[in-house]
Amino acid sequence: MAQGLRAAIDFLLYEWLRVQTLATRARYAEHSRETFDAVLDTCERIARDKYAPFNRLVDTEEPRFDGERVILPAATHEAWRAYADSGMLCAAQDYAIGGMQLPYVVEAAGNAFFAAASVSIGAGMLTVGNANLLMAHGTAAQQRAFALPQFAGRFAGTMCLSEPQAGSSLSDIATRAVPDGPGHEDDPLGPRYRLRGHKMWISAGEHELTENIVHLVLAKIPGADGRLPAGVKGISLFIVPKWLVDRDGRPTGQRNDVALVGLNHKCGWRGTPNTLLNFGEGRFPVAGAGVGSGLDGQGAGAIGYRVGAAGDGLRQMFHMMNEARIGVGMAATMLGMAGYLASLDYARTRQQGRRLGPAGKDPAQPPVRIIEHADVKRMLLAQKAYCEGALALELYCARLVDELRTGDAEAAQQAHLLLELLTPIAKSWPSEWCLEANSLAIQVHGGYGYTRDFPVEQYWRDNRLNMIHEGTHGIQAQDLLGRKVLMQGGSALRALRARIDATAGRAGALPEWAQASAVLQQAWQRIEGAAHAAWASGDPTEALANAVPYMQAFGHGVIAWLWLDVACATVGREDPASVGRRQACHYFFRYELPKIDAWLAVVQARDRTCADMPEEAF
Repeated sequence: MAQGLRAAIDFLLYEWLRVQTLATRARYAEHSRETFDAVLDTCERIARDKYAPFNRLVDTEEPRFDGERVILPAATHEAWRAYADSGMLCAAQDYAIGGMQLPYVVEAAGNAFFAAASVSIGAGMLTVGNANLLMAHGTAAQQRAFALPQFAGRFAGTMCLSEPQAGSSLSDIATRAVPDGPGHEDDPLGPRYRLRGHKMWISAGEHELTENIVHLVLAKIPGADGRLPAGVKGISLFIVPKWLVDRDGRPTGQRNDVALVGLNHKCGWRGTPNTLLNFGEGRFPVAGAGVGSGLDGQGAGAIGYRVGAAGDGLRQMFHMMNEARIGVGMAATMLGMAGYLASLDYARTRQQGRRLGPAGKDPAQPPVRIIEHADVKRMLLAQKAYCEGALALELYCARLVDELRTGDAEAAQQAHLLLELLTPIAKSWPSEWCLEANSLAIQVHGGYGYTRDFPVEQYWRDNRLNMIHEGTHGIQAQDLLGRKVLMQGGSALRALRARIDATAGRAGALPEWAQASAVLQQAWQRIEGAAHAAWASGDPTEALANAVPYMQAFGHGVIAWLWLDVACATVGREDPASVGRRQACHYFFRYELPKIDAWLAVVQARDRTCADMPEEAF
């Protein structure tokens, strides 16, 4: 599996995105393709040695709570330590804080190996996202005490948004934060509050892998009347560590009032503890609540330090959420890729059936390998088109991050617009279609694929989560059609179309791709036209009733564009890998892109079949 994955990553990085040219920029001047390759080699080795052999183990030996600690297999501890020691937690950070100052696209490519080897052991996605948020929005003291220890692997990080009664509807959260008495604004680590509430679905919310766990918690500050503010504008963001620390981030030995209520038992990602946490229930009371705290009885509350201004928490948290959404897309991509490569290996060795035609009717003829059957090739080609197309999308988005950081003003603005527009696609498209790739991988294996004797059933179970976490399909679709295609008068969509048209122009000059170029441009005319039609009445209820079909069409249009761009990069190459990429591009244009017409039809008509279905008629 690793050889096929590395070859795909190398081609996309160096032959398509030309990331080696980033070394000409001042930030990356000490790097070269050799250093990029060395990082990828290290990640590939650790993933092969510390992650892949234990993927089944962490699936069957789920985290368990003994009343005091969450117990994880020794393999998980060893994998985390190897990952932290590699420096990948701060790969893209400045040299000044111990980072490697790598391009973000190289960091993303390196982390792909861990997701493919064992996504549920994990590779620090939330820890890095937590620290990055604090580097963007925290004070210098908060960065020193909470972000830098995460980059060093001493602390881990979480994001605490959802609550038992409020999943994606963050305006309904009820966790409250009140000032910790007089002088609370003067704490060196930031304005100090006491939190009370419950948070649900917290990945890695409790474990013993690190010295400390830094929870980033959304909560509301009550008004003078004691009531919580309505809506999302009243949400603030707080740092709530498991263990209290001094101003330099050294744990003091005092446990904060954050208690594990229970572990969620999941379909997949079983190696990652998923938790329900109570903040301020009094299990670990912290002395010293101020007289103005307004909290008493069962505990004074968990200590939290406000990040930035009160009421600005959701905007700040989007910094982490958007990063996590691209991370989820990469995880989905790699699970799909792992299943594809496993089913490809199986199809090359499994013998069953005979060729069609007169010769195939002779039972004396030996059976053929199943890869020789056209329908098996169809399933393999679909997986390749989905997974390598998704990998191109994720690496393209990662490359935009580098443009945002190091490009000139115009290039950075273009990268910002494109990232805003593509983030819902980067999260949603792989989580749907690479899951479909996992289903096809099971199908290629036949009955064996449905057993635990082969890994593909676990890949499917692990991947099923990705359509849900960090925002469901419905939320991503409403973000895309309700906000992103409209933002700044459609400027983000125009920026995307300019790149699509540039690819179509190059492809149109090549005989093999001239027809695909025309088809791509026609498809995007329909995608844009459907968005205008959806909003023609100005009624959000009508416009967004079919937001998911619109997002599916939009995503297919993006992947078709990227495949055509990748295919252009193979022109003049006749090696098997290049032939395979051109065939995958042809497959996507002939089998997949035509699907957008059905999706767009209901969008364009503002069809109300689903919206008007009476509840009692179900």
